[in-house]
Amino acid sequence: MSYNTIISEFEDGIQHITINRPKQLNALNKETIEELSRAFQQAEDDQNVRVVILTGSGEKAFVAGADIKEFASFSVEQGKALAAEGQQKLFNKVAEMGTPVIAAINGFALGGGLELAMSCHLRIASDNAKMGLPEVSLGVIPGYGGTQRLAQLVGKGKALEMIATAGMIDAEDAYRRGLVNHVTFPSELKELSLKIAGKIKKNSPTAVAAAIKAVNAGYEDGKNGFDEEIKRFGEAFGTPDFKEGTTAFMDKRKPDFKGE
Repeated sequence: MSYNTIISEFEDGIQHITINRPKQLNALNKETIEELSRAFQQAEDDQNVRVVILTGSGEKAFVAGADIKEFASFSVEQGKALAAEGQQKLFNKVAEMGTPVIAAINGFALGGGLELAMSCHLRIASDNAKMGLPEVSLGVIPGYGGTQRLAQLVGKGKALEMIATAGMIDAEDAYRRGLVNHVTFPSELKELSLKIAGKIKKNSPTAVAAAIKAVNAGYEDGKNGFDEEIKRFGEAFGTPDFKEGTTAFMDKRKPDFKGE
């Protein structure tokens, strides 16, 4: 599958997706969101893909926001449609994937860029990264899930401070707040991302996907996370991966999970 604004490459069980608009600091426009949606769907549908690593091209930015030129003249209804379509097509899709997604944040992650990183299941940042939701400085608010996911990750008070001040925080502050899982040197960002991806892909893909669904359920309206955990736990007993995992444990060998 060919793309104009992203690069998607598969290697050793890992799908590497790179947003490739370095002159625009990898800003998200309509085409990029569409291409990312297709690339993530392809990764989710491919049983050979155990983990996705998402990053931005160049050394300055993961994603420095949305392409403001595309919506500066929108009406109220067009604005609602923009947010709804973007959430459904990309941001919610990433968050709900059974294939774990690691965001390798290599620089600025602002506005839609931070919202995209927060949609990912894990976040690793280079120590020169800066993160924020500056939308109120443009007279609008985050529209791709930022008001909800930021509060879930850092707490209501800090989320409101970041949103209302339109300020940025550095990688170390993001780590202390729980916004990112790890911070490392820019030169070691890819290596650490691969290391964590390697640990994940050794495990049962069906179990990892079920765990993601169970965790997500605790943050969804109308769902009880504990009930979802019980359901997913029970369903695991009927999978070939469970039989392989328990048999391998008793045989004192490494399991060979097929993701079934």
